[in-house]
Amino acid sequence: MNGIVNVLKPPGMTSQNVVSFMRRTVGIKKIGHSGTLDPYAAGVLPIFIGKATRVVEYAMAGEKEYIGEICFGIETDTLDAQGKIVARDGKEVSQEQFERVLQQTHGVIYQRPPMYSALKMDGQKLVNLARKGKQVEIPKRPVEIFETELIASAGPNRFLFRVRCSKGTYVRTLCQDWGKALGTVAHLSFLLRTQTGAYKIEDSLTLEEI
Repeated sequence: MNGIVNVLKPPGMTSQNVVSFMRRTVGIKKIGHSGTLDPYAAGVLPIFIGKATRVVEYAMAGEKEYIGEICFGIETDTLDAQGKIVARDGKEVSQEQFERVLQQTHGVIYQRPPMYSALKMDGQKLVNLARKGKQVEIPKRPVEIFETELIASAGPNRFLFRVRCSKGTYVRTLCQDWGKALGTVAHLSFLLRTQTGAYKIEDSLTLEEI
């Protein structure tokens, strides 16, 4: 069997868990995915089976789209809702203020990837170093933001947004930077990947359907 399956990854599973599920389901070992999704996140995760694994790198190069929720006033060590709270701030952010910051976030920007990530330095994953309490200097790298949109207010200091961006963009880091730009702290409280390259969420399959 060779081909590509557009999987809708549920929250609570790692991307590698989905690969293992597909290996058991189709009985083929040679399987990979394009673009890791954090365990708490859900959304599009294309799975490449057999000879299709040869084109994974091309699929990873495509644009990505996310819907997320930002929570102002709380920062965590992982920059998402799964981490330990490391800072609090009582400042209230209005919808107009957040929308203005979103409109300013376009084009090439420089991001510093979070410590709690699957990136490797000197052969070790940053997340493993972070769990051991170690900190390393992570260089900033360029990513591109093509489109941002405020979807709705989700309550005091909480907003749903959409972002279309290049490969390698960390939405968690965007939320941290937006908090800094508004003179407060923030974290990403929800994340759904709606598209990666040519693969869209409306065409994806749940694990139950597969």
